[in-house]
Amino acid sequence: MTIVEATNYFAKQGQAPAVLQQRRQASGIRRELGLDPGEILVLREGNGPDVRWECRFPSRAAYEADMAARAGSEAFAQARRVMHTLVERFERHIYEMDDGR
Repeated sequence: MTIVEATNYFAKQGQAPAVLQQRRQASGIRRELGLDPGEILVLREGNGPDVRWECRFPSRAAYEADMAARAGSEAFAQARRVMHTLVERFERHIYEMDDGR
């Protein structure tokens, strides 16, 4: 069962470029930790988060191991603290891929 984590970043006024840069930095930290950097999406049309990050995991266990690696990283914790100063709202959603075809 594939797990998909999606995080949405709603930037404070004028902070969208800084949010994107901070998300890039967090993805770089993920690489340094040996984790999949995921994909960064930037809003170009419509309503929604200014920046969205998504990552797929082959199993729930892989997702939990990824979360544990992040939790054990002071660099990632610092990146998260900075991000929270740049956003009005943050959302994390965890999905399971539907194999029902």
